Amino acid sequence: MKKLLLLAVAMALPQAAVLAADKNPDAAFYKKAAEGGMAEVELGKLAQKKSASQSVKEFAAMMIDDHSAANEELKSIAATKDINWPSSPSIAQKATKTKLEMLSGATFDKSYIKGMIKDHEEDIEEFQKEADRGRDPEAKAFARSILPTLRAHLSKIQSIAQSAGLTANADTD
Repeated sequence: MKKLLLLAVAMALPQAAVLAADKNPDAAFYKKAAEGGMAEVELGKLAQKKSASQSVKEFAAMMIDDHSAANEELKSIAATKDINWPSSPSIAQKATKTKLEMLSGATFDKSYIKGMIKDHEEDIEEFQKEADRGRDPEAKAFARSILPTLRAHLSKIQSIAQSAGLTANADTD
């Protein structure tokens, strides 16, 4: 009987640790926003090195500045809530960077531009969802404060796409 009780307790401990780590109702938003922000900064640095377009390089500089600032703000909020801060972008975001590292010039620009359109469309959707339905007041306020910047980024990259002769729709090749 003691062995069964010990086994039950041992099996429950990992679940308790997971629940404790995610005690904030919006922990998933913090994680996803942090990973996305880190990815935007890394991809921006890559674009500054590999792009053939001055407008893409300028956009990349804006990504580095704006997303670095947003990351710091979100990180300070998360620290007050004992939310685990990710150490790097997600696996999918790392794969995107690896793909872009193999490209250069106009081919890089096309892929980067389309990726930024898609990313910002998705970010706006996620941040709007958090602003509307999040349960953590500080996460909601953060999302609300960042939405205008994300919309400005989307507008700018769509304009760059149009100037480059690319369809502004991220799903079109």
